[in-house]
Amino acid sequence: MDPADGNQDRSEQRLQSAASFKSFMMKTSTDSNLNLYDHFTRLLLKVMDEHPHNVVDVIEIMSHDVKRGLFKDKQNTLRDLPHTTAAELLAEQQRLLFSRPEEADQEEELIETPLPNVCEIGFYLEQVGVGLGREELQRVFLALKQLVESQALLRCRLWGKILGTESSYIIAEAEYREGEEEESQSTEEGAEEEEREAETQENEMDLLPQSTYKPPPAVPKEDLGTGANKYVYYVCKEPGLPWVKLPSVSPAQITVARQIRKFFTGRLDTPVVSYPPFPGNEANYLRAQIARISAGTQVSPQGFFQAGEEEGDEEDEAPRDSYEVNPDFEGVPVVEMAESLSTWVHHVQHILQQGRCTWVNLSVKPGEDSNEEGEAEEKEEEPDEPEPEVGPLLLTPLSQDAEMFNTLPWTSKVSSTLTPQHAVALLRSNLWPGAYAYACGKKFENIYVGWGLKYAGEGYSPPVPPPPQKQYQSGPEITECLDPSVEEEQVLKEALEEQQAAQEEMEDSDEEEEEDD
Repeated sequence: MDPADGNQDRSEQRLQSAASFKSFMMKTSTDSNLNLYDHFTRLLLKVMDEHPHNVVDVIEIMSHDVKRGLFKDKQNTLRDLPHTTAAELLAEQQRLLFSRPEEADQEEELIETPLPNVCEIGFYLEQVGVGLGREELQRVFLALKQLVESQALLRCRLWGKILGTESSYIIAEAEYREGEEEESQSTEEGAEEEEREAETQENEMDLLPQSTYKPPPAVPKEDLGTGANKYVYYVCKEPGLPWVKLPSVSPAQITVARQIRKFFTGRLDTPVVSYPPFPGNEANYLRAQIARISAGTQVSPQGFFQAGEEEGDEEDEAPRDSYEVNPDFEGVPVVEMAESLSTWVHHVQHILQQGRCTWVNLSVKPGEDSNEEGEAEEKEEEPDEPEPEVGPLLLTPLSQDAEMFNTLPWTSKVSSTLTPQHAVALLRSNLWPGAYAYACGKKFENIYVGWGLKYAGEGYSPPVPPPPQKQYQSGPEITECLDPSVEEEQVLKEALEEQQAAQEEMEDSDEEEEEDD
């Protein structure tokens, strides 16, 4: 056999084996949808382009990079996209609290601010073991500063924090400004006019008989700047979030709030489902609870405030609503304030059972004049005239507060007995858990941190609904009875005829006697 023929056969066999091996290398994988031939091609191109050092040591890594580069788009669809958490969003909003506007000058910042020294208040609250903590209190202080600048408030202070099931409320107390009353009255008058127009339209369209029942007159709301509406309150969920102004409170809301117990959810527009029905949503319920807590727990050292000049000589009239700082106040010793409740006084008016701080006579119509009232009294005095309700006067000592459920209304102590010269007097309310007050020299402050509920004793049982009213009173005139028989009707008819005949004889005899006379 010729050697040339053998070499030719072997070359053909190699070509056939190479072709079959190439087809094997180009076989597509069922998992990755790739083939070895294309992978080697890309790998060699990568080596030729990069010329790595010690390529034999990194060939496996380069092979892995080639595969990963092919699956990059598919891996992006499976990879979790980064999303911003609620904490990051809140931090981004709170970052604005620490930013200083470029236009602000140092001279403007040195002007007296309507905000108190929150850092100093936080220091004293730490001494007595209450408060919100340094970090949160600093953020709250910056949020209050932002509120004062945006609303141009005359005075603002941290009232406290009411906890909720979903989120909490940070509450700021601001002084009433002139002009706010006109806006609220205009909106209320507009709503009343709309209600009247709707009623007239219904009466014109509906010709059915109307009920003659007239509900009792509603207790009028106190004007802004007086009574329970003396201050304006703003709330926010977290420092940095927008502040929301709470509406003014009405006596009906305070009256119902005293009869129910509801936890706050943290959403102002949430309806309050309760019995008795509450006239409003959670914003109104929050405002009612703030008014109740302020009236019962806002206290100050005796002598710090004094009665206003306008009402100094009128102690026999309605409770005083105005007071001013006593410039001659020198402070009360801390030990004395911790031992005696008579050294503390209420500087917020007491809320009467009527739901107002000042009693109003509902029997007198607001349109009647004093002359007409005097003439009516001369003609006839009504025996059911209601007696005016009188509450404790302003600046009444805490020693006159009554106990409830065999529990003292207040608990007082000293922050430290080891260093009494630097101690702080603490006062804690037992009827409103979460209400605290401290005093040190000429400085004092009130704060509330709690759930916004009053102490109800060992157990609370909701009021039972009243029994349903009867449609009419039962009596013989309307009580259903059995029909009489024929014999009973005949007997009754004869009895009526005899009665009528006897009556006619009596009349005839009377006429004869008159004729004889």
